[in-house]
Amino acid sequence: MGNKVSSGHPAPGQQRTSVQQLRDRPHAQVLIIGGGINGVGTFRDLALQGVDVALVERGDFCQGASGASSHMIHGGIRYLENGEFRLVQESVVERNRLLRIAPHYVKPLQTTIPIFSTFSGILAAPLRFLTHKQGKHTERGAFLIKAGLTMYDFFSRDGGTVPRHQFRGRKNALAELPRLHPGIKYAATYFDASVHNPERLTLDVLQDGEKAGEAGGNGARASNYLSLVSMGTAADGKSGSVQLRDELTGEVFDFTADVVVNTTGAWVDLTNEAMGAASKFMGGTKGSHIVLDHPELLEACQGREIFFEHTDGRIVLIYPMGDRVLVGTTDIDADMAEDAVCTDAEIDYFFDLIGHVFPDLPVSREQIVYTFSGVRPLPRHDETQPGFVSRDYRIERRGGNGSPVVLSLVGGKWTTFRALSEHLSNDVLAELGRSRKVSTAKMAIGGGAGFPESEEGVQRWIKAHMTSGRDADRTAGLLTRYGTRAEAVMEFLDAGEDRMLRSTRELSVRELEFMARNEQIGHLIDVLIRRTSLAFRGLVTGELLNEVADVLSGPLGWDAATRSAEITHAQEVLERFHGVQVHSLVA
Repeated sequence: MGNKVSSGHPAPGQQRTSVQQLRDRPHAQVLIIGGGINGVGTFRDLALQGVDVALVERGDFCQGASGASSHMIHGGIRYLENGEFRLVQESVVERNRLLRIAPHYVKPLQTTIPIFSTFSGILAAPLRFLTHKQGKHTERGAFLIKAGLTMYDFFSRDGGTVPRHQFRGRKNALAELPRLHPGIKYAATYFDASVHNPERLTLDVLQDGEKAGEAGGNGARASNYLSLVSMGTAADGKSGSVQLRDELTGEVFDFTADVVVNTTGAWVDLTNEAMGAASKFMGGTKGSHIVLDHPELLEACQGREIFFEHTDGRIVLIYPMGDRVLVGTTDIDADMAEDAVCTDAEIDYFFDLIGHVFPDLPVSREQIVYTFSGVRPLPRHDETQPGFVSRDYRIERRGGNGSPVVLSLVGGKWTTFRALSEHLSNDVLAELGRSRKVSTAKMAIGGGAGFPESEEGVQRWIKAHMTSGRDADRTAGLLTRYGTRAEAVMEFLDAGEDRMLRSTRELSVRELEFMARNEQIGHLIDVLIRRTSLAFRGLVTGELLNEVADVLSGPLGWDAATRSAEITHAQEVLERFHGVQVHSLVA
């Protein structure tokens, strides 16, 4: 579930195999509604247990909050202040685990906290801990941060894969990061992790589930652009049937399941309402980010995330991603009736927080190449301030006694998706009277299997997979995008005549054809935002829109009108939700 702009057209000739598989066999033991990371993770886990499971997502996979994250895989040091020790411990364990089982996308992230005082906040901290309210803002000083990092290291003691934290005085801190505010007193440095492509990691998890279904013969099936319309009685009289609509063609059909799992994030209540049982579980908050093309700021970060408390007490971040800098995030109560978009006021806030730690680095709106916002799937929190709302999760159950059991996921965060999926799957297995066959705790995800363990290993892998028509840069790009699954992509590329696109050196004709055949491309925008990082880095041009649309038209069966509509749709999404204007060339 997520932000959506309708393209306003069907896709004539498009082979929607994923939808046809559901139409041909309109029943599954389990139907998962929502294709964010938690829904997809649960799909994979259940498929590995041999369960006949289906998943539907009304937009593209990882289109909602899962795709609008801060790109961090972290233990959540700030949750210590909320007393969420179980969540911190689980998060640290899962962070370390993802570094091992998804090394193609999840990387260690050196993080520095600039600190401006020594003992500030000691009296305010117990109040925040007990009441989950900020009260009069008092800055967190070195003493509190040191205590928190020491506790954080304690939670990392078992199976840790990152170094312990370090403290630096002002002189040494400025020697390491000379562009930091000269008024700092200390800098604390520790390690968390980042995920540079959450959308592709989600796709890897999904494809693992589909392959498990094929191998086990249980027929695990998943489709994007397929929405739930209602729940009622099917035409054949079966109760508990859900009505599904293909968002690309408008076709509607009935589907039944013994257990329905609602993983639609901030939209959980709206999904339950559509199924005839309104709930009031959710109280999501909006988080926005901007992406900057700012070489000076990039250099100032020295490859580190700068993670700190802004003047209003909000914990914010600045960190480099490739040759761009990501800045975030806000935490504002969300109005589900409105689109989640980054506002001018939020941009001003981001510029202000940059100036708080890098005062001599001016930033302008012209340096913004992309903005994005999402609604965190937080529980209803009434008077609790957004920053103090629990990031933990719970599972709500209803139904049974002749009607399908519906399990609704309330909450959840990126870092713990594997453990959450295991928990949710265990609840589903209990409803089905089945037991777990395998654990995913040590199971490599997608292209993380056999991924080189060192930079030297990466270079050897690249050298071994180069050909006369594929140089080191192109091979490295494929490894970055797919992990070791790049081998299957290369096999497809090498099986026919190929050429690089004129509008970018990052994609070829046959790679786009591979995506169209294997990655459920519904719209042109899917390639730009979720199958590649071209939009995120501000690299979408009119020429690129036209060329990618031309190539996709063949395998997706787009006629001239559809092709034109797809270009317009991509322009609308980029402008409305991401602050990017792309003027199309005359086709």
